[in-house]
Amino acid sequence: MTMNQRSQAEVVAQVTDRNAKLDIARRFQTAIAARDWSAMRALLADDAHWTLPGDNMISRTANGADAVVDRARKITSYGLNFELQHILVGRDNVALSLHNTAQQGDRVLDEYLATVCQFKDNRIAALETFLSDIDGMNAFFI
Repeated sequence: MTMNQRSQAEVVAQVTDRNAKLDIARRFQTAIAARDWSAMRALLADDAHWTLPGDNMISRTANGADAVVDRARKITSYGLNFELQHILVGRDNVALSLHNTAQQGDRVLDEYLATVCQFKDNRIAALETFLSDIDGMNAFFI
C-alpha cells in the first residue's frame, strides 16, 4: 500500500468513526427525549458513568449503565423539554448542546447545557454535563 492509499484509508476510518459517534450521541438524545429506556441502555457500556455538577437530586456521578438510565428517568420525571441545539465534534468525543426547560409549580428551569460523550467499543462510556445555571438547577431539582 502506498503512502497516499494509506492516508486515504486512515481518513475513511476517521470519518466512519466520527459518524458512528455522532449517530450514537444523536440516538442517546433521542432516547432520553422519548423516554425510551431500553434504547438508551443499549447505547451504554456496562460501566458507563454520568457526572452532573451541583447539589441536588440529580447531581454527582451515576456509576454503571443502569444508574445512568435511572438518572435519566429521574430527570425526565420533572417534565423536562429537551431541545437539541447542536452536536459538537471533538477529536475523540462528541458533545450535545441542549436547551432544557421545565416548570413545576413556581419553580422554572431554563438552562443551556453541554453533555460530553466519551466512547469505548462503540458505546457511551462516560457522560459529563456542563451547565449554564447550576444555582437554577439546584433550586429546580428538589
